[in-house]
Amino acid sequence: MQKPILALAFSGGLDTSYCVPRLAERGFAVATVFVNTGGATASQRAAIREQARAVGSVEHHEVDAREHVFDRFVRYLIQANVLRGEVYPLSVAAERTQQAISVIEVARQIGAVAVAHGSTGAGNDQVRFDIAFRVLAPDLDVVTPIREESLSREQSIAYLVARGLPVPPKSGAFSINRGLWGTTWGGGWTHDTWAPPPPELLDPPSSAPVAVDAIISWREGIPTALDGIALVHHEIVDALTEQAARYGIGHGIHVGETALGIKGRIGFEAGSALMLISAHRELEKLVLTKWQSFWKDQLGRFYGDRLHEGHYFDPALRDIEAMITSSQRKVTGETRIHLAPGRFQVTGASSPYSMMDRAVATYGEENRLWTGEESKAFAHVGAIPELLAMRAEARAKGEL
Repeated sequence: MQKPILALAFSGGLDTSYCVPRLAERGFAVATVFVNTGGATASQRAAIREQARAVGSVEHHEVDAREHVFDRFVRYLIQANVLRGEVYPLSVAAERTQQAISVIEVARQIGAVAVAHGSTGAGNDQVRFDIAFRVLAPDLDVVTPIREESLSREQSIAYLVARGLPVPPKSGAFSINRGLWGTTWGGGWTHDTWAPPPPELLDPPSSAPVAVDAIISWREGIPTALDGIALVHHEIVDALTEQAARYGIGHGIHVGETALGIKGRIGFEAGSALMLISAHRELEKLVLTKWQSFWKDQLGRFYGDRLHEGHYFDPALRDIEAMITSSQRKVTGETRIHLAPGRFQVTGASSPYSMMDRAVATYGEENRLWTGEESKAFAHVGAIPELLAMRAEARAKGEL
């Protein structure tokens, strides 16, 4: 009798390596699905394929979803200048949702009756996978061996060793997630809020090159070229990531609420994301009005929060994306970033739509839009609400 097919989101790490033989014992023919959302080299992808085969995958699928990640998520994270807690550029949330989407697409293609992931019951990823699976494939069973069995790392290792199956090596002392929009570190020092990060997240490399400028071209809030060379969107992100790594740029620590409501702490390296968001914000300052920026920032913060918690499919996010897209019609031009060991700075921005027009005013000195008497009257009238408030307080105290 043919076993029912199950599609497993497979990373090649310990948890998903455990899932393959365990799910086979439960009666499934396990098809592994590795979704490349960035950060995986050719040799790493080959190792993941070999690990899938070695632990019993009946068929292995690899999906290149890097441009999907950019088009579906990253473009809006840039355009909305999304930094969770004002520091963290959501390096994982978008990629997990895309991975779930791609797994469902493969599951449909191969006639799977169930889908699975290797997340534990403690973190954000289980929520992101589960929500996407439930929204996109409510007819498929969702199986989660690590969460259901509450397994420790030691138990998973013992299980594989007992069956003569390869145990994937752990990357250092931490759990490391690499993707298009950055790399995150969890475990070890991140569990102690007083503990500092390791040197590789704290200090720039001693081999960092001399300072250099990078020019980013923009069209409607989307990066289109780097140093005059037109590139596919995810290629621009990758190129800036490589540059940032050479200079030790983009390291940080974020503490915030998880999707389950508890506090969490991670280390991250996201030089490309931080540089693109900073440059984009500077370009926006030239072309957007004060209230365009204000309301987009409010909605952008909400957008990032919902995405972080796995609620990408909320229709409210499509409405916010429409507003963000509308706001970007004039966010076109160039930005210049100065890269130096351990730091970067946006040193210039220009746009044909710039509202900072020297033909109208010499800022801080003179202008052609109003007279001195008109500006005096403006300040006089502008002070009235505060003047009335002060007088009311004085009357109440019997001072008038």
